[in-house]
Amino acid sequence: MMDSKGLVTAQRPDKLAHHKAPYAHKVADCKTLEACVDSLKPSVLIGVAAVGRAFTQPILEKMADLNQVPVIFALSNPTSKAECTAEEAYRATHGRCVYASGSPFDDVTLEMPDGSAKTFRPGQGNNAYIFPGLGLGALAAKATKIDESCLLVAASALAEEVDGDALATGSLYPPLSRLRDVSVAIAVKVANHLHRTGNAGASKPGDMEAHVRSTMYDPFDTV
Repeated sequence: MMDSKGLVTAQRPDKLAHHKAPYAHKVADCKTLEACVDSLKPSVLIGVAAVGRAFTQPILEKMADLNQVPVIFALSNPTSKAECTAEEAYRATHGRCVYASGSPFDDVTLEMPDGSAKTFRPGQGNNAYIFPGLGLGALAAKATKIDESCLLVAASALAEEVDGDALATGSLYPPLSRLRDVSVAIAVKVANHLHRTGNAGASKPGDMEAHVRSTMYDPFDTV
């Protein structure tokens, strides 16, 4: 983990904020992301600090040298704060990276080593995928407790909604056009989990999906 002072390490003389302490490992200090990549040789970069273009071309190229399939998550938004664009990530890693961003980016077409062209469709990592389904499942089950396990169930349910065709184009998320159906799928899994763990205040229905859909708000329903 890096902050404005560089890598968060156990050697820091200043008192670390509580949320940084678990990441304060006994490793050598380094002040820049590129130096940290050289030293730590990571397989994943996750950008959430809203520092635009923090993932420079040299850093992305180093990630490609270190890993056959580097994971590049440039999750900051708006677009001007994204750590790198989809095109920058795909080109610097020769189309080998797994990429997601917090901002939407256009498709990227690259010429591959065999001379063929491949189009990548970057997936937008957005909490619009998880939170509606999580909330809907909690309402459907009349949840008495929502803990981290519910988030893990929701994340797993979301992953199941990504098919092979999407993965083949580099997209880690289903299209936003399917958001309502995706929310239902997540809600069903979350509600069932709440019943299974004894954290549901409602009786379990025989058809959970039908129950979830009956609970779902429809903005087009004028009745």
